[in-house]
Amino acid sequence: MKGLRWARGLTARLFVAHTVVAIVAVLTVWLVVSAAGPAIFHDHLTQAAGHVDAVTSRHVEQAFRSSTFVSVSVALLAAVVAAAVVAVLAARRLAAPVGRLAVAAQTVMSGTDGVRVPHAGLGEEFASLTEAFNAMAVRLESVESTRRRLLGDMAHEIRTPIATIDAYLEGLQDGVVTLDPATLTMLRTQTTRLARLADDVSALSRAEEQGLRLRVRRVSPGELVNAAVAAAADAFGSKHVALTADVRDDPSLVSVDPERFGQVLGNLLANALRHTPEAGQVSVVVTRTGADLLFEVRDSGDGIAAEHLPHLFERFYRVDRARDTVRGGSGIGLAIVKALVEAHGGSVAATSPGVGSGATFTVTLPAASPVAR
Repeated sequence: MKGLRWARGLTARLFVAHTVVAIVAVLTVWLVVSAAGPAIFHDHLTQAAGHVDAVTSRHVEQAFRSSTFVSVSVALLAAVVAAAVVAVLAARRLAAPVGRLAVAAQTVMSGTDGVRVPHAGLGEEFASLTEAFNAMAVRLESVESTRRRLLGDMAHEIRTPIATIDAYLEGLQDGVVTLDPATLTMLRTQTTRLARLADDVSALSRAEEQGLRLRVRRVSPGELVNAAVAAAADAFGSKHVALTADVRDDPSLVSVDPERFGQVLGNLLANALRHTPEAGQVSVVVTRTGADLLFEVRDSGDGIAAEHLPHLFERFYRVDRARDTVRGGSGIGLAIVKALVEAHGGSVAATSPGVGSGATFTVTLPAASPVAR
């Protein structure tokens, strides 16, 4: 079986290809020598010795053919052997990296992480192939790690509302709990939480997998901010949190999908509202810095400790899981913000002086051409 695999493998095929080339070259040399050699020798013999009788000429030419046949045959046989040796070495040299790549691909397919293929030193083509495979392996590891973390986080997020619903249903079944308005409200709250979680996961998946179709157009920052503030006004009013907008007088435009960027600002405002106590303040400020426009959502709320700042935009990450669960956050809103902003070619970051000192979330987008005057 091993011999059969070798016969069908790349090494054998390369060896056969090199050997066929060598044999074709040998036959070509032999035919040229056989056809042209005697005639050329006869001409030189005539020029050197003048008239030569037929018997002598035949013997001399026969001697030439014999010596030529022996010497050329030995030389060509040696050339074929040497070519075969070189063909084997070259075939193995070329086939070995391909074999390693195939083994690595099978290993990755089996779910093993950390598989990398070293550079073979066979030129730019092999180097590009190796780099592409290693980049693919890194990407697959990242996707698999994300999948595992997402499944774990989803299980955790779903477990709480399901446990609550199950407990109330069991209580209703046992007669311990009555189906009063408070119970209905609690059940509705938990089902709403599950529905919101499903919607957020779907939106995040589309954004991160670049499945969103952005309808990009040039919009003034003021239009975007005023629309987001108007949409959030009732929620802020019911909690008695002041919401203001500060858009500097700048003719700059920004190229965005207004609906998707409205979702970005809406998520940031919802996050600020959850973490800002009654009588607090939230403001949306737009400034121009060089070639970029900065959209800042500033709040006077809970603030964020420094160790949490690098993780805020990760899926399901919460600074205070217990309090955030009570407040209704799914833990995906900021991850959606990051994915949508990056889909627009921008970036998002968070800063905070510390716990109790509020926080600022900054979205940076490249400015488009100014409004024609």
